[in-house]
Amino acid sequence: MKKILIVLVAAVVMVASFSFTTGSKPSPKAAALNPGQASQSPAKWVLDKTHTNVRFSVSHLVVSDVDGSFKSFDGSMTAAKPDFSDAVISFTADVASINTDNENRDKHLQSDDFFNAAKFPQIKFVSKSFQPLGDNKYKLVGDLTIRDITKTVTFDVTYGGTVNAMGGTHAGFKAKTSINRFDYNLKWNAATEAGGVVVGKEVEITLNIDMKKA
Repeated sequence: MKKILIVLVAAVVMVASFSFTTGSKPSPKAAALNPGQASQSPAKWVLDKTHTNVRFSVSHLVVSDVDGSFKSFDGSMTAAKPDFSDAVISFTADVASINTDNENRDKHLQSDDFFNAAKFPQIKFVSKSFQPLGDNKYKLVGDLTIRDITKTVTFDVTYGGTVNAMGGTHAGFKAKTSINRFDYNLKWNAATEAGGVVVGKEVEITLNIDMKKA
């Protein structure tokens, strides 16, 4: 009888030990939820408008260029990766804020001959990809909407770096592209006596951007 009791006690101890050991292992689901393994949430960045500008240049009479800018604009960026390779970028510029240092020319640009600011008050850009090329260079691809026409454009971007200053974290970028204004129905033109045209087709666009982490 004593031997039987000893065997029963040993069996109970073994079962209890096995249950405790297996119960202490985290399930695969629990391991997947380990905070240390969770992906980083995207950070939001907004424009520091004081240190951002939107400029363009177009040829005039073939022999010179006219420069202009948009004084009212907005934009944002979200990115989880430190190299911004997953960045999603949006940008708008108010057509009525166009400025070429000539009031009559600005009114003409706002008319239906060009942008038609009354009917199409904003130029819009929404990114599709932001590809790192190395050496702080990126290729930004996205949809640019002018008037009621949307086309895919590519910006060449130079990343200036990120710094903690002036009460926040700032990232600097310079983006450049060139578009054919005729593609967006900005088709007004006039011929010169020499056989050229008053306004060129190609418009160079340059954005100097300061993004501040929100």
